Amino acid sequence: MAKNVISQVKFEIDQINQLFNSYADLLEHSQKSAPNLVELTAIATILHSFYNGIENIFLSITKGLNEEVPKGPQWHRDLLVRMTQQTSKRNHIISVDLAQKLEEYLGFRHFYRHSYSFFLEWEEIEKLIISLQKIWMQLKEELTVFMNNLSSD
Repeated sequence: MAKNVISQVKFEIDQINQLFNSYADLLEHSQKSAPNLVELTAIATILHSFYNGIENIFLSITKGLNEEVPKGPQWHRDLLVRMTQQTSKRNHIISVDLAQKLEEYLGFRHFYRHSYSFFLEWEEIEKLIISLQKIWMQLKEELTVFMNNLSSD
């Protein structure tokens, strides 16, 4: 069971790394100057894909360890919160600090899915882009600790 969970988590990490590699030029450009509408829409898609990948990781862990997946209208937020909690089957997966940072990406994901792209505002997205790599590095570090603990159990 642990082997499958670790394999799925590593796969999703590779997918998110590929996302960043595929759009590295655009992400770098956005650090230097404000993007036009087409670039902004592409950046929004990257942010959306980023959080979807994170959620895929959390769902893989939850399902792989036979834990109940949250239900209801707040299930995305509930899943994120559960990742900060230890259960009888596992240690916490991420820190509360990281979960609080990821809440902004979850909020953006919700906005992106329920809005039109012409409502995107660079001033809001820029904050997410500036922190993106740092948060991704922190998440990978915390997931590595979790996987190491899981494989040693």
